[in-house]
Amino acid sequence: MQDKSGKAAAGSPAGGNSRAAAEQNSVHVNGHTVTQNGHSPATTPSPQPQLECRAQSPAPATAPREQWGGKYEFLLSCIGYCVGLGNVWRFPYLCYRNGGGVFLIPYFIMLFVTGVPLFLMELSLGQYGAAGPITVWKCCPLLKGIGIGMLCVSTLVCLYYNVIIAWTFYYLGSSFQSPLPWSCDAVANLALCGNRTASNSSTAKTLSPTEFFWNERVLGVVHSEGLHDPGPVRWQLALCLLAAWIIIFLCMLKGIRSSGKVVYVTATFPYFVLIVLIIRGATLEGSLQGVAFYLTPDWGRLANAQVWNDAASQIFYSLGIGVGGLLSMASYNKFDNNVIRDTLIITTGNCCTSFFAGFAIFSILGHMAWRKGVPVAQVADTGPGLAFVAYPEALALLPGSVFWSILFFLMLFMLGIDTLFGNMEGITTAVLDEFPQLRRNTLHKSLFLGALCFCFYLMGLLLVTNGGIYWFTLIDAFATSFGLIIIALFMCIGISFFYGVNQFCQDIIDMICHCPPWCSKVLLYFKACWVFCTPFLLLFILTYIFIEMYNTSLHYGDYVYPRWGKALGVCMGATCCLQILIWAIVAISRETGTLKDRFQKAIRPLNSWRVNNLNSASGRTAERMEPERVETPFTVTLTDMDFTAMAWEA
Repeated sequence: MQDKSGKAAAGSPAGGNSRAAAEQNSVHVNGHTVTQNGHSPATTPSPQPQLECRAQSPAPATAPREQWGGKYEFLLSCIGYCVGLGNVWRFPYLCYRNGGGVFLIPYFIMLFVTGVPLFLMELSLGQYGAAGPITVWKCCPLLKGIGIGMLCVSTLVCLYYNVIIAWTFYYLGSSFQSPLPWSCDAVANLALCGNRTASNSSTAKTLSPTEFFWNERVLGVVHSEGLHDPGPVRWQLALCLLAAWIIIFLCMLKGIRSSGKVVYVTATFPYFVLIVLIIRGATLEGSLQGVAFYLTPDWGRLANAQVWNDAASQIFYSLGIGVGGLLSMASYNKFDNNVIRDTLIITTGNCCTSFFAGFAIFSILGHMAWRKGVPVAQVADTGPGLAFVAYPEALALLPGSVFWSILFFLMLFMLGIDTLFGNMEGITTAVLDEFPQLRRNTLHKSLFLGALCFCFYLMGLLLVTNGGIYWFTLIDAFATSFGLIIIALFMCIGISFFYGVNQFCQDIIDMICHCPPWCSKVLLYFKACWVFCTPFLLLFILTYIFIEMYNTSLHYGDYVYPRWGKALGVCMGATCCLQILIWAIVAISRETGTLKDRFQKAIRPLNSWRVNNLNSASGRTAERMEPERVETPFTVTLTDMDFTAMAWEA
């Protein structure tokens, strides 16, 4: 019937122009126009009638979309993006604060119920749509605000994350001095170490050399009174921040073609350093005391809601869910990449790295506690304090401290730069997809990237003032707080109930050429998570965050943030999630009919949604797009004249 339908079409007024008609997504049969909506014949036997009314004007020709040079580039980029500074300073602290080894129970429950399903959802959505965080929501125009919200979160994260890399640069440069400038062997610290030794028997609290170096020489926070008093820019940190942004610009100048090669070094080097630090830590006196402190279980902590909230927040923090980086990196995959396999590899590798890094951290902190004759709890810290105060002090006690310090801060630099690649990729991909003319012109694309990095540098100067750490802590506390959870919640609900969880699972199967039997079985588990378990747990986390945010005050050290400062942080988070509501109203207002009709039209995929994947798999294009084949049911009436007047070809 295919041949006959083809001849019937040729005999129509559009005969002889079947290829042109196919390019316009329509075929004329017996005077009727049948619209093709871009759905693959293999996946959707008949197009959905409601999509016919959503025809879009032909998109302008764009430059071919880049693709990863190989699957290992994508895997290493995702692992480097997920394995960041939080794996080194946040997970070990949360583990010992929330019951030691028993924290792993809620951690892995949250991983498999929220982390892995949402991770797979982002990778699959980006890979199937071959588009960035904003354009990919052609699958459900009502939720375009999710992509805008992701862009806002990425902007806030990039703003403060590169400041950490600037601090790392400062410490890395200082590590080449012998003795280390934050050790008691340094001449400038002799009086400070003497005062600390003399006051051991008293209750007076004196700064250690590492605390003095961090607060006085690096941050200059002692010269600021709070948020309202940022003070002058510290030129040393400003130069380090400028160097960090220049490195980011150069590494991303050619897109994934350049950053995909850089990750071969930046994603693997931290593992080498962690192995070296673990071997070194195991040979130190008191290391087992630190490891025992890290893993000793406290089973009573399981009944505390704070433990479960910390486990969930760490999953979001370390996997980078809801920020747009994963979605953007997956959009450069080949269409038939096995996204389920990649999800399991990346998430497992990331969480194992967090657990693995705890041994490197606490074995050396145990030695530090043994040298000082104090419990490990007194030398452990969280956040920047662990990476820039406690651990440098421990490194200063080791023989060959200069070498170990250089190695450690080089590792921190590699960890931070990889994560920033992913966040910046989320921003650039979203903008380039919305403005494809930038992608076509290499010069304009380079100018855009340069302007973006320069704007981030100018905004980041606020964070390298004397009071910059107060602004850093404020952005860090609210950038990835309730706004990120709300974005992930609406993404899960939108794909499951608006786009359709069955259709989404079918899309995943379509991407995997030869779907193994275990893939389809695993998808049943993910389907249950997307519809029931994940939204429920996200609502629980969201509720707890709001309760905790209302009842507790934000502080850095002894400084308690004023009410207006906390309100400013809430506004940052609200700005990200309110994009969902704003752009939903815009999408509904663009439709016609009653409010119900507008809503139903706004949740239907656009005609151009499923066409995006065709340029991602040149080998499958012919299989997925047959211009002269009409998959829509129609009737062809043949008469005797058709058989006598027409010469049928074989």
